[in-house]
Amino acid sequence: MYDLIIIGAGTAGLSAAVYGVRAGKRVLLLEEQVYGGQILSAVEVENYPGIRRISGYEFAENLYRQATELGAELRYEKAVKIREEGGEKTVITNRSGYACRAVILATGAKKRRLGLEREEELTGAGISYCATCDGAFYRGKDTAVTGGGNTALEDALFLSGYCRKVYLIHRRDWFRGEERLVRALKEKENVVMVMESRIIRLNGKAHLETVTVKNSRTEREEELLVAGLFIAVGQEPDNRAFSDAVRLDASGYVEAGEDCRTGRAGIFTAGDCRTKEVRQLATAAADGAVAALAACAYMEQSSWQ
Repeated sequence: MYDLIIIGAGTAGLSAAVYGVRAGKRVLLLEEQVYGGQILSAVEVENYPGIRRISGYEFAENLYRQATELGAELRYEKAVKIREEGGEKTVITNRSGYACRAVILATGAKKRRLGLEREEELTGAGISYCATCDGAFYRGKDTAVTGGGNTALEDALFLSGYCRKVYLIHRRDWFRGEERLVRALKEKENVVMVMESRIIRLNGKAHLETVTVKNSRTEREEELLVAGLFIAVGQEPDNRAFSDAVRLDASGYVEAGEDCRTGRAGIFTAGDCRTKEVRQLATAAADGAVAALAACAYMEQSSWQ
């Protein structure tokens, strides 16, 4: 019997584990893939308060060691359901089931697809969702990035140091990302901005060879010769397995405010998987702390009744 089960071992989940074990609770982390979450793909983190510069891997590794050395337990299993009976909750995984008093959903979010024909087929054969993971494979070649937020801008900057040419394709005539990143990109001679345009076709045989881009204003189509395409068009949560336990919004995010309470007694949420305006490393860590302390307060209150 665990006190607290945390589904997801990214920044939010690991932060929740730190606060949970420090409160004297027996904590289990369930992670489908690898601990650390999305921050693992960041080459450098420069916006976390108190840390001037750190790699995403080192940040994740430090947080993992902190949580586990304090006493949190981690199991690599996929949580598929939360079952409740008489106030006790059971998290069902693809291998087993674990009883607990409270649950925190910290499932994070995954990269959103373009939804184009052959996208899945060409993933790993010219299409990638992580420039820092795969960018070095395209050294000296022409590549493209699609998206308009910070991730897309950072990806284009990163690739400009490896690639001969980088096309930055965005459906609007302005970027949602930070102005400093836009300015930095404009100074790069090998970055070409393709604005008010979207990719409509992925072309190639066994490997991506070209992308067809359509201008939304002129409707003109253009074929860009690229060896790699890096997709950075946002994220989407993976909370469908828990839709019978908590309320999800139209986009699939767990409905919860800054208190990280889901409206279901004993079930809390933290990080990118919940409804929120700002999804940053610092807010994920903050969510983890808030959710863990709320879960601890719930358990204390339940023990009094």
